[in-house]
Amino acid sequence: MIKVGDTLPATTLMEFSEVEGNGCSIGPNPVDVAKATAGKTIALFALPGAFTPTCSAKHVPGYVEKAAELKAAGVDEIWCVSVNDAFVMGAWARDQKTNGKVRMLADGSADFAKATGLTLDLTAKGMGLRSNRYSMLIKDGKVAALNIEGPGKFEVSDAATLLAQAKA
Repeated sequence: MIKVGDTLPATTLMEFSEVEGNGCSIGPNPVDVAKATAGKTIALFALPGAFTPTCSAKHVPGYVEKAAELKAAGVDEIWCVSVNDAFVMGAWARDQKTNGKVRMLADGSADFAKATGLTLDLTAKGMGLRSNRYSMLIKDGKVAALNIEGPGKFEVSDAATLLAQAKA
């Protein structure tokens, strides 16, 4: 499992773009994790699935609400990562009004989740292999803080916790 001090795995996430621009076509576009985190501070949070109760009611809204404070604390970008396809993440971004605040990144085949060792097996509930709920502060591609939730919990991966870590 990934830990503080480790470099993020060399994987590719996907992002749905509504508008064409600067090398991005409309629709799903690849995001090379190593390139996208180089020289930046990223507040990344991951969750089991788009449109699920805790994720939609608490997790994403908290980061949207605290986006300006996180950026004032030195965070360049906020990423939400989930094991869904880019189309679902794009629809969820519209629903959660994340534009300009949180990048909604798809880990469709759970490659990022598997590479970090932060998977959650929800096969028995019909959802397959998912991402665990966690947050991490990333500085220049390396994990500076990591907050992993216990099963069914939402206590340490919230925006307020990561904001406090970004300010430290």
